[in-house]
Amino acid sequence: MKYNPSIAFDEMSGSAKGVTAAKTRGRKYIRNRGYGGSTRTAFQSSVKAVFKQLSQAWQGLTNEQILAWNAAANTAQGKSVLGTKSKISGANLFMRLNYWVVYCGGQIMTAVPTLAGVEAPAGATIVLTPAAMTFTLDSIPADVTNLKLVIQASDPQGNGITRAYSKAAAFDDPSTPVATAVDIKAKYDAKCGTPSAGSPKVFFKYFFVNTVTGEKSGDVLAQAKLTNE
Repeated sequence: MKYNPSIAFDEMSGSAKGVTAAKTRGRKYIRNRGYGGSTRTAFQSSVKAVFKQLSQAWQGLTNEQILAWNAAANTAQGKSVLGTKSKISGANLFMRLNYWVVYCGGQIMTAVPTLAGVEAPAGATIVLTPAAMTFTLDSIPADVTNLKLVIQASDPQGNGITRAYSKAAAFDDPSTPVATAVDIKAKYDAKCGTPSAGSPKVFFKYFFVNTVTGEKSGDVLAQAKLTNE
């Protein structure tokens, strides 16, 4: 398992989950992803609403609070998909951490939290049959207080697809990690469609989020294939 120091997003380039990470003048920032049409899914609309809320909250901070976030950003680093690190702004750190706090149902933090890092989840066993899709973590941390598991998954993919992790998106609310099997098929089918013989593969990304600090662990990648057993 990998340990990521105090940072909320691992992959800070490209687009994912309705959010685009970009770089200008050597600094990383995040913004709502642009879409060609005017129709948005409920999830895309909710992401936009969260970032609008966070932008307004940032503008409402006192000078002292802004200085504190800027100081914290000087000791934090963003990490791109290429593994290179770059400096981030106080506003960017505020957005990154608060996104996950709000996503998990918490209130926006105006003060900088004490950052300690979040360890990535252990491996998981995912079994997909016509009747169920069970997700079982190999182990869970001794203390799961303030810890949530986020599972993202792609739509059903054909046999010829070997890598579709970038298509993974959330289909259920964050949950408290448990050591027992959890059947996620009903929520998955409702959001992504039902796997079939023609599209039997599902690609997953899953990670932990600290609901108090907004820190996110590294992603763990996995895939499952429909079986008749």
